[in-house]
Amino acid sequence: MPGLTLPRFSFGVGDRFAHEAAAQLAAFEKLAAAGVVAAPVWNKSNREHTFIGSEPASVREAAAAAVTARGWKHPWFVDADHIGLATVERFLEPSDFFTIDVADAIGKAAAAADIDAFVSRHPELTKPVDVAGIEGGVSLSANATRGIATKYLAACQEAGRVYRHIASKKGAFVTEVSMDETDSPQTPPELLVILAMLADEKIPVDTIAPKFTGRFNKGVDYVGDLDQFTKEYSDDIAVLAHAAKAYGLPAGIKLSVHSGSDKFSLYSVMREASARTGAGFHIKTAGTTWLEEIIGLAEAGGDGLALAKEIYAEALEHIDALCGPYATVIDIDRSKLPQHAEVNAWSGPRLAAAIRHVPANPDFNANIRQLLHVAFKLAAKKGTRYTDLLVANRDIVAKQVTDNLFDRHMKPLFLGTTS
Repeated sequence: MPGLTLPRFSFGVGDRFAHEAAAQLAAFEKLAAAGVVAAPVWNKSNREHTFIGSEPASVREAAAAAVTARGWKHPWFVDADHIGLATVERFLEPSDFFTIDVADAIGKAAAAADIDAFVSRHPELTKPVDVAGIEGGVSLSANATRGIATKYLAACQEAGRVYRHIASKKGAFVTEVSMDETDSPQTPPELLVILAMLADEKIPVDTIAPKFTGRFNKGVDYVGDLDQFTKEYSDDIAVLAHAAKAYGLPAGIKLSVHSGSDKFSLYSVMREASARTGAGFHIKTAGTTWLEEIIGLAEAGGDGLALAKEIYAEALEHIDALCGPYATVIDIDRSKLPQHAEVNAWSGPRLAAAIRHVPANPDFNANIRQLLHVAFKLAAKKGTRYTDLLVANRDIVAKQVTDNLFDRHMKPLFLGTTS
């Protein structure tokens, strides 16, 4: 089944409380005015819907309303983020972009006969493979490929089952395969074999999210070996181009970077790789917008500031429960979290500066930011008290959302400039 065409550049945004789509779209308008059109992709996972008590249809409704109100004339999408067979059903109608997450199936045993059959079908993967753009090519052997298939074939078969289920219910859609939420990064040889397995499953992969070297923690910058990431990213682009030709995958197949928000040190690497190779990319952000809502309420003062401080106090009280589901993607030094009494004495601008991701600001506190990043369910429990304050302080909240996406994300990522 032919898929939708995903433009060269696409940018995922999260709107957890369905109030920021217009403010997010304003950032894309600024980028387009600067000469780069990127497709907005509104993404929200089943986990986030469950925590907040929302339905996938609300994401499309909010996005469509913003697109209509602002007159956006370019492609846009709604992503069923990190779904599997158990969770996809309620996403089918409102979504046209599906992130098929098979990380949990990595390492599970596929049938020995299936592994044998894959290796037999792909003699080209039982020896070193010449890949344009990778000096020395990709090192493979029969044993290496068998080992990769043993680790990843069951996950690729699961991706095939999910894809075929979606295709049986939907017309055209964008397909992303996600393998990033796992323990070890995929090497270029592994990625090439994985792409061959996905092609065997007849999945028209538009974008794939591998796990890269380093830490991609929520809401803060990349932590890791930047030189190693640069090499991996470049080699992966070359592998994707090779696999597209060798296995009939979409010609525009591209890398997807999760969690892409706030990874400021990686943006020049991604931009320069695209300029050098012509490759596009998808980048996924989410919680960075929810944090801008809290920043906006803090800046607004009054009831907004009081609620922001209340949410922080509750986050401290429930830190173990909040951090548990995100333990692999946050690093919080609890000794550097100020007590509620201290924060309660802060002004709105002081609290906003502690949360806003401007590392050069001495008031910035990455530990507060990460804790609040995973505390959105506390705002959800406030119900209309929270969302009414978003409406009452619309201008200041919207400005935070737009400026964060455009100035701190899009400008360095696409334009090579900073705010």
